[in-house]
Amino acid sequence: MGLPIVFVPGLMCTGRVYDHQAAALSSSHAITFAETWHDASMQEIAARILARAPGRFALVGSSMGGYVSFEIMRQAPERVAKLVLIGTSAKPDATERSAMRRQQVMAARSMGMQVGTEMLYPMLVHPSRHGDTKLKQLFIDMAEELGVEAFAREIDAIIGRADYRPTLAVVDVPTLVIVGANDALIPPSEDHEIAAGIVGASLEELSECGHMCMVERPAEVTALLADFLAT
Repeated sequence: MGLPIVFVPGLMCTGRVYDHQAAALSSSHAITFAETWHDASMQEIAARILARAPGRFALVGSSMGGYVSFEIMRQAPERVAKLVLIGTSAKPDATERSAMRRQQVMAARSMGMQVGTEMLYPMLVHPSRHGDTKLKQLFIDMAEELGVEAFAREIDAIIGRADYRPTLAVVDVPTLVIVGANDALIPPSEDHEIAAGIVGASLEELSECGHMCMVERPAEVTALLADFLAT
């Protein structure tokens, strides 16, 4: 068996966003889906994941899961053998972005998770997938499953996250950064910044792809992971 893999999903997502990757890799890797919605700080989320993770593992984090991955690397770098970051940023939350996030929580409390998810969906995927009702329903189902209180905790954690840019240079494990060229939620330049800051990191940019690479281009992401984990 290869390295165990810990998949860390993004905001209001469960392990379902990694279904394609997990199905393809589970025959050769033990799979763990992390849960990011129980705590209101990155430090607590990372500590909870580490308490349940294998002793040493490959870490895959997307979007908010990337923020969590940086915190895991800060807390226990010796336990991470390989690192994959997808559509994420090492920057702290900007003041105006934090204010918008708080408004989103207020809106979710008043209107429910489905309305907010439907409004956000066009930011998550490439324009060619805006009409993909099955894909949109996946995000609605995950958000409704987790609920507004989980959303509020995750938002608090995102707003309070550290600036991880100063720590990039000390990451000393093989690292792969994957980004959608058309990511409208987190600019691809922020993924490029991560790849440039980690010595030896590889960067893969997927064309005609938005923020959610794992479900927009599942076969390609799976192939990239399989190749990266095999070396």
